[in-house]
Amino acid sequence: MLSDASVTTMLPVKDMARARAFYEGCLGLQPGGLQPDGKFVYLVGGSTLALFPKTEGTKADHTAISFRVSDIAAEIQELERAGVVFEDYDLPSLKTVNHVCVLGAEKAAWFMDTEGNYLCIHENLVAA
Repeated sequence: MLSDASVTTMLPVKDMARARAFYEGCLGLQPGGLQPDGKFVYLVGGSTLALFPKTEGTKADHTAISFRVSDIAAEIQELERAGVVFEDYDLPSLKTVNHVCVLGAEKAAWFMDTEGNYLCIHENLVAA
């Protein structure tokens, strides 16, 4: 039914200009444009990321989007140079070393955007 449908990830933002500066300047996403309904879209690896204005922002405490990368350590360095600040965890079920946590078949690292959305980069440890 939906297995061939394209997917759009919707992220709420309080301040569109601030969010766009982060997504374009820090993450390097190429702008797709402002839509008539107020969303701003980016094409990301065959998917769509849409920022939509929401006065109260996000209330989610989970990962909203995860970007698969081929070399997580190199990507962390590049993103940090662009101003991204990674989260570090030292919990019984989640511990990061150099911002990275190994979760079964992947490595993952988390950061927040300017609007309070939790984002992640992950590297598969086994071929998909």
